[in-house]
Amino acid sequence: MSFASFGDFLAMGHHGVYVWSAYGICLAVLGLNVALPIMARRRYLQQEARRLRRENSK
Repeated sequence: MSFASFGDFLAMGHHGVYVWSAYGICLAVLGLNVALPIMARRRYLQQEARRLRRENSK
């Protein structure tokens, strides 16, 4: 498949909105699959550190 211009490539034969939104959603889901576990681990470690500080201060 060849395109006459970059604008034609982005338009994808009038299906560009669907094609590029599908790519965007896919990238967003992949980004969340990476970011959410990292954030959950950080939150867990912070909670454990607080719990240990509370236990040691008693």
